[in-house]
Amino acid sequence: MNPIPEVLDATALRDPAVFQAAVMTRCEPVVLRGAAGHWPIVACADIVATAEQILAFDVGKDADLFVGKPEIAGRYGHADADVRAFNFAHRAMPFREALRSILDTAGVPGRDTLYMGSLTSETYLPGIERLTTLAFLPPTVRPRFWIGHESSIACHYDTMDNVACVVAGKRRFTLYPPDAIHDLYVGPIDHTIAGQPVSLAAASGAPDDRYPRFDHARHRALVAELEPGDAIYIPKLWWHQVEATGSVNMLVNFWWDGFAAGPDQPYTAMLLAMIAIAERPAAERAAWSAWFDHYVFRPDGHPLAFLEPEQHGILGPLRDGNYGRVRAMVMRLLRLA
Repeated sequence: MNPIPEVLDATALRDPAVFQAAVMTRCEPVVLRGAAGHWPIVACADIVATAEQILAFDVGKDADLFVGKPEIAGRYGHADADVRAFNFAHRAMPFREALRSILDTAGVPGRDTLYMGSLTSETYLPGIERLTTLAFLPPTVRPRFWIGHESSIACHYDTMDNVACVVAGKRRFTLYPPDAIHDLYVGPIDHTIAGQPVSLAAASGAPDDRYPRFDHARHRALVAELEPGDAIYIPKLWWHQVEATGSVNMLVNFWWDGFAAGPDQPYTAMLLAMIAIAERPAAERAAWSAWFDHYVFRPDGHPLAFLEPEQHGILGPLRDGNYGRVRAMVMRLLRLA
């Protein structure tokens, strides 16, 4: 395993445009040491004081609490025998009560492990974003909270850019590049733990005869250990397993699409391509692959580079109104189907 590089130039963390140009365009993860060290909820003397700061913003919404039996040791995921089942239970309770349960049972031998995640500030803690500012993020991006006992969240990907900041406890991030997907043995995409499919091979821990290709991915893993105040940038589609090792752990993350030209997401396009192309004959799939390369992935540059820009039609820059023109064409074709 190799360490994840760190951002050493502080100027990259002063402005969203600079961060996008200097860090995000490379589509590679980086560690941002101390990026959240100025947050009041990080600077607290202990987790109880941190909890009190957070509860000042609580509006009484119910949270979804993951409850795991002691034998899973906080490793939330699919049940071993059946990927249609999970090894934990859900329990709905008010956020304040769930947080108190986590604190009250921390470090108690033989107790269930508790975990709640993806709690949006606007729903659960409106106004707390004043305590979680990062100068290099767009001001419209809102924080999400992840709180629990020791845990290991199965290796998964996100379709958004991600900055994750450790508030309490410690986090170990293990990342695999997007093109490792073939070696990770990814589970079902429509029956998931928390929205995204996970790597069954990475979740197995020790070498497993069911997943022989995983050895190729294992040697490509990148790892970072984060302390309170540290952050990490994880680009879209990078696989990541997140282990929280403290008796109580808290993380705040931010999701956004730094390169979106409009509301449509690449993942949506992939699903549509899957139903339109995936089960066609191999030779036809290869033909469509050439077209996708030519028009979408563009390894040789713009497909109409041999013409003057004013002759590019809807293949001109999306920002010049062509986003809407292409989208209207797609919607019209879908209506005719």
